[in-house]
Amino acid sequence: METTQQAAAQQQRSADQRRRELLEAADRVVLRDGPQASMNAIAAEAGITKPILYRHFGDKGGLYRALAKRHTDALLDALRAALDAPAERRERVEATLDTYLAAIEARPQVYRFLMHPSEDAQPSEAGFDVGRHSAPLLRRLGEELAKVIYDRVDLGPGSEQLARVWGHGIVGMMHAAGDWWLGERPCSRAELVRSLADLLWGRLAAAGDRAGGQTF
Repeated sequence: METTQQAAAQQQRSADQRRRELLEAADRVVLRDGPQASMNAIAAEAGITKPILYRHFGDKGGLYRALAKRHTDALLDALRAALDAPAERRERVEATLDTYLAAIEARPQVYRFLMHPSEDAQPSEAGFDVGRHSAPLLRRLGEELAKVIYDRVDLGPGSEQLARVWGHGIVGMMHAAGDWWLGERPCSRAELVRSLADLLWGRLAAAGDRAGGQTF
């Protein structure tokens, strides 16, 4: 019985390792091609056929969701680190905004793949249906930020609902402003961070920390 369990565990580890390798190959193609990344190109980069790639992820949407989770998890870890930094609230607000903008600036092709459909896709490779999948990514970021705000900031009556309003509102602002900034580069990243922090700061400065929780 134990040998069977060990064999199953080893098989699962091998499958997980293979999945990571395929996602790394997909990342390389996305970094090169951005929204034009195709299943054919990803399969070629991984040294496999497209049917094998489909076997691991189901379809293009499955691969997209796996890549999106991979990058969203990494971004959330970085945002949490910025929020947990030993600094004054204003500094943490600016660090959190800067973390998001630095992430999309460092890997713009990945960002465009996740958030923008390909305009040049061929009918046989009609993109990854980005519009259907990008909204859940933003909602996940909004809910995660809302939880941090609710746990750490005393917002008074209706605090849970207000925390969700703030969380989704801040993520929406970061996304819209960052998307515009990445395309046009009208100012430095530091200038954009300061301007967005100024916009948020009035109500954030007035709110107290929740008793017994971490500071925000």
